[in-house]
Amino acid sequence: MFLLLFLLIPILSALLLLFIKKEQTANTIAIGAGLLTLLGAVHIIINKTGSFDAAWLPMLNSRFLLQADGLAKILILLTAISFPAIFIATSNNQPKQKNVFLSLMLLTQAGLMGVFLAGDALLFYFFWELALIPVYFLCSIWGGEKRIAVTFKFFIYTFLGSLFMLIGIILLYSNTSDHSFLIDSLKHANLNTAQSATAFALFLVAFAIKMPIFPFHTWQPDAYEQSPTAVTMVLSAVMVKMGLYGIIRWLLPLFPAAAIAHENIVVILSVIGILYASFIAIRQDDVKRLIAYSSIAHIGLMNAALFTQNQIGTQGALIQLFSHGVNVLGLWIVADVIEQQTGTRSMKALGGLAKKQPTLAILLVGFAFANIALPLTNAFVGEFLMFNSLFQFNPWIAAIAGVSVVLAAIYTLNMVQKVAYGEVSAATNLMQAPNKKAQGVLIVLLVIVFFTGVYPQPLFDITADTLQQLFVK
Repeated sequence: MFLLLFLLIPILSALLLLFIKKEQTANTIAIGAGLLTLLGAVHIIINKTGSFDAAWLPMLNSRFLLQADGLAKILILLTAISFPAIFIATSNNQPKQKNVFLSLMLLTQAGLMGVFLAGDALLFYFFWELALIPVYFLCSIWGGEKRIAVTFKFFIYTFLGSLFMLIGIILLYSNTSDHSFLIDSLKHANLNTAQSATAFALFLVAFAIKMPIFPFHTWQPDAYEQSPTAVTMVLSAVMVKMGLYGIIRWLLPLFPAAAIAHENIVVILSVIGILYASFIAIRQDDVKRLIAYSSIAHIGLMNAALFTQNQIGTQGALIQLFSHGVNVLGLWIVADVIEQQTGTRSMKALGGLAKKQPTLAILLVGFAFANIALPLTNAFVGEFLMFNSLFQFNPWIAAIAGVSVVLAAIYTLNMVQKVAYGEVSAATNLMQAPNKKAQGVLIVLLVIVFFTGVYPQPLFDITADTLQQLFVK
């Protein structure tokens, strides 16, 4: 029952916000709902919260089944940390109809939580769409000048991905002995080799679009650039994890033979995407686009590690799901503070941040170190395990993918140099009093970065049961 109540917190708060016109009150409700959800997530992790199972669509034999294993816990913790952090850090930004904006954000959070908790494929699909629909409206109403074209492209990509996944779910469902959408029933669906390969491809494309990985990535940089920064934070820190989650929860367990048959091509495409995104990131002047391409590279590495189907690589990816979310959220908050106070995202127009706002510059450097997986930061733990797995899979592929470590250092440190150091530019000189709320959030996130980098054992403990399920037969 607690899992159902946990999901209702953001849903009921979102409905309440529709009737709140005062911006300060709307902010307070959204932040309060986010913090309450965070407390609920901590409760789920600390206590062995049971599942919630109830009849949902009896005509289709679909159940409202919520389950919280280690994989779900690590992602609901990330989601629960991200939303209040975003609400607090961006509370000084005042979009029109802020109550509606925050309401849609909370609906997105509810959809994400549902995706990570669903144990029924049709319920998973329902929450998958619930997470995407509010984002469409958030981007199309509050986005940048090119928001209509970019949002349309985002919609087409995600709609096709969702459609492919739905077809795959129906194909599996129609071949189960008990006509059930439960994951245990789908695992034993009576598919021939061709049907299994087809269903595998349908699911893979859907998840590849959501991550996104090469060559399904083209919607992402434009969407990140044109979306309101608060929405971009959600997309980059949490929503891309839906695709990786789908790989771990559904794709690999449901299609083990097809996954083995196609692992080489998926790993190779992922590595191509890592290098492609890294080289493009080096050429960027816009801070938002640089972070976007950096995210594509990191996600590509996680996907490659998962398809090595090695316990070490999967453990690394599970840790990196959380670590990448925290790190990229920190980078986005820093970028947002700079843009709000200078009116620009161009690195050429920036410079001298360390002289104007030294605390913010220190925080930027901290998250930059995490972005390049410096030892003692959280990203080092996950990347070390993932590269270890790639090396066991194929040393040459691991060596090629390893070039991305150098490239990440180049584009990340180049951004730090241009933004934080040198003479104070005209744009940077416009910065006034520091954003104390945003800096407070950044300090908390940076503490998480170094704490889990030095002592990652809690993350290993949370995900232990998932590895047990996947690799111990």
